[in-house]
Amino acid sequence: MKILVASTPATGHINPLLAITRVLLAEGHEITFLTGSAFRDRIEKAGAKFVSLQGRADFDGRDFLAVAPELKDIPPGLEWFRVAIERIFVDAVPAQHQSLLQAVQECQADVIVGDDLFFGVLPMLLGSRSKRPPIVLCGISILHLAREDGAPNFLGLPPGTSEEQRRQYADIARTYDEAVDQPSLLSLNKALDTLGIDPVTVPLFHSVVELADAYMQLSVPRFEFPRQIPPSVHFVGTPPIIPGQAPLPPWARDLDGSRKVVLVTQGTVANHNFGLLIAPTLGALANEPDVSVVATTGGRPVDAIPGAVPSNARLASFLPFEWLLPRVDVLVTNGGYGSVNQAMSFGIPLVTAGMTEDKADVNARVAWSGVGLNLATNEPTQDALRAAVRTVLDRPAYRMRASQMADEFARIDTRSEILSIISEVVAHHKAGLQAGTTATSQPTRAARQR
Repeated sequence: MKILVASTPATGHINPLLAITRVLLAEGHEITFLTGSAFRDRIEKAGAKFVSLQGRADFDGRDFLAVAPELKDIPPGLEWFRVAIERIFVDAVPAQHQSLLQAVQECQADVIVGDDLFFGVLPMLLGSRSKRPPIVLCGISILHLAREDGAPNFLGLPPGTSEEQRRQYADIARTYDEAVDQPSLLSLNKALDTLGIDPVTVPLFHSVVELADAYMQLSVPRFEFPRQIPPSVHFVGTPPIIPGQAPLPPWARDLDGSRKVVLVTQGTVANHNFGLLIAPTLGALANEPDVSVVATTGGRPVDAIPGAVPSNARLASFLPFEWLLPRVDVLVTNGGYGSVNQAMSFGIPLVTAGMTEDKADVNARVAWSGVGLNLATNEPTQDALRAAVRTVLDRPAYRMRASQMADEFARIDTRSEILSIISEVVAHHKAGLQAGTTATSQPTRAARQR
């Protein structure tokens, strides 16, 4: 097949789609990859044809303050979140859509595979299915659907367990709707109007989940809060790690099994201030005689980490995770969805501390599922980090829960699921066209995997 992969130009979006691209290329499919020009080398190195987004859509998500400089002057909260949604995602919709239309025409795509925050697909999803290729979206973050307990997403609220809690959540949801959902929806509908598309009424993040022909959630059901899940949503596990992305570090032999290994990372987005998590973790564990601490800076220089480097710490800008993760006993993270799911797939328990982007909700799931401790802050103290890491290391319950989660990942053949879902969506779409219908029903296999 000719497959167009479309990604928001940010590392956390591109990484899982590149892993999926690798699976598709191995099957002989022809891949065109549409994303920001800053990522051309990575795409071409992977073996896909690169096509650049145009205009406002062509930004480098590794520096989101360049896209939305006003965020640096807005304290964390609902206003920060609204501005981030509008500047980074909504403002890019018209240019993303035009780039997508051009790429579809040029590569004659049989199917579009995109990340769920590439909202340039919305005009296609809102139009006639017969006039576009089928669209498969990948959930690279928490599942963006309305919750049974009425709580809004992104605030890190655990499932409500009482009527009183549900009433509190209803009040919070009204405030969130007024401050975030409705203003961003207004901005989205203005953008859609410039494209001649009728307005949408459901929140931005919910819309693509419900409209996609198939939706591949890159996790397992046990890591998702209970809710009604549409039959088009499939949990496919976590994509395989792309090997060889970084060489072995010069200190590789130091991880010889004589000490517990604690890996700490701030990911590739919220990593402009290593004083938030990496530095305090190094300080917190400096005097733990049975622990080695490995820190990765997500591509930034290691000398950006403030303070002295303890003797039990090992640092690297990038690390080969296929080599490292089997050696890790605890992951300390601010809560990147991909990193958390990869850790769980290896049975690694977690300590999390992050409240920006989707991290509050990711970390709430870590605590709720029992695979780790959530410190529920952007700036944990050394004492809190030391206590949390020791608790997760020393209490078998966390390792046991993480192991159970790993078993659930292992029961999903991610590669086969991805290939089957894409193939069946394409076949269903073609069958609908041949029958002269718009193929409004989902493929029959979508009813399973709950």
